[in-house]
Amino acid sequence: MAQVRKVIISCAVTGSIHTPSMSPFLPVTAKEIADAAVGAAEAGAAIVHLHARNPQDGRPDQTPAAFRAFVGDIRARCDAVINITTGGAPTMTVEERMQPALQLKPEVASLNMGSMNFGLFPMLQRFKEFKHPWERSYLEGTKDLVFKNTFADIEFVLKEGTSNGTRFEFECYDTAHLYNLAHFLDRKLATPPLFVQTVFGILGGIGTHPDDIGHLKRTADRLFGKDYLWSVLGAGSAQMKVASIAASQGGNVRVGLEDSLWDGPGALAKSNADQVRRVRTILENLGLSVATPAEARAMLQLKGRNEVGF
Repeated sequence: MAQVRKVIISCAVTGSIHTPSMSPFLPVTAKEIADAAVGAAEAGAAIVHLHARNPQDGRPDQTPAAFRAFVGDIRARCDAVINITTGGAPTMTVEERMQPALQLKPEVASLNMGSMNFGLFPMLQRFKEFKHPWERSYLEGTKDLVFKNTFADIEFVLKEGTSNGTRFEFECYDTAHLYNLAHFLDRKLATPPLFVQTVFGILGGIGTHPDDIGHLKRTADRLFGKDYLWSVLGAGSAQMKVASIAASQGGNVRVGLEDSLWDGPGALAKSNADQVRRVRTILENLGLSVATPAEARAMLQLKGRNEVGF
């Protein structure tokens, strides 16, 4: 009898894309973020991808202290792999974005694989009223913002993170980002197995058409062969569509309120766990099995939860 394929579910718990005004269910405080991450893990997420926020106004916060306020709590309450962002927010410097991963030494950190336009301003068409003054200007500012991830930036993050034994979730928003990753693989600054997170639906990156998904998979197959694990995330309403297409083609999946506030047409997701449960149902209906944190650690060859700095 054929062995059932294991699929890693990642959950991006809060992120920096959406603002608190957009959903009352977006976790902001340390307790809310910790509770949301644990809930996602209990629902089936093997990996929780984490950003931090200012608890007063929800502004993205990339200070190590902001992450320390919840990572230890999450680690004490569940076995999920903790993945700390080095993406932070597009308005931050790479040195600022790197500090939490540098000091906390997680098993996994995210790494954006190229500079790009990162257009969040279309959200202003849907959301008209905001609780905090920074929110509207933050979204409007992305009309004239380049999310800077130069080769020097990427090399800095790779060298600093690898020295701590941290492995990376390589976030690739377009075809060129896969070639950038291949460049660092050739230089042996990135090492297999690569955890390649292809991102669909951000304005400035590739779209969400099935051909777009197939194109990035074919490119990654050609560049990396058996040296990578493929995962996908679809932004906004494309979240479950992209996950379904990719899962049927051998992919792993990422969901969570960082990537989409929705749990069906016109219905806000009340928790990250809601989205994890929905995608888990899709996977199991496809005859697939959800990987446990221990299985994900083995698949990604991680250093283990006892080797982190928190």
